[in-house]
Amino acid sequence: MIDKLALRAQLRAERDAFAIEASEAILAPDAFTQRLTPEMIVATYVAIGSEADPTQLAAAAAALGCALALPFVVDRASPIRFLGWRLGEPLVEGPFSLRQPDPASPEVAPDVILTPLVGFDRRLNRLGQGAGHYDRAFARYENAWRVGVAWAVQEVPAIPADIWDVPLHAIITEEGMLWRTEK
Repeated sequence: MIDKLALRAQLRAERDAFAIEASEAILAPDAFTQRLTPEMIVATYVAIGSEADPTQLAAAAAALGCALALPFVVDRASPIRFLGWRLGEPLVEGPFSLRQPDPASPEVAPDVILTPLVGFDRRLNRLGQGAGHYDRAFARYENAWRVGVAWAVQEVPAIPADIWDVPLHAIITEEGMLWRTEK
């Protein structure tokens, strides 16, 4: 059995080393933009440190007429909420070095959730930060299209999955998109 704490530490170190040299952006592949429609709400995030930056994905969604949202975090135990936001609007400081929308912004239900991650595998399992914020959000918004955003270097052969871990529908890296075909 793989120790998640040790795997997180290893993958963060590899991601940090890669991001120092990375010159590529995470661009919006056609397979991503073709799933979007103007009435959708796309939850994105503001990258911290060496996390893969979803800005180009959010910009592509906004250009197609989608509304955007960002996670709003209170603490480790409380569920995240998604608050409406527009590209360029000011953000406030949140816990864990997060940049968040104003708490008075309206809460929205996302149709697409772009999520940061520490690691992923080809079965679309993700290893997050360990607080379970996104797994709880995925359970709350079970019909949302779950898309991980990562550097290709974050891929490992297998991510240990617990019963509460929710797999992604797709992962976008600087090399392209990996996704599950719908049945």
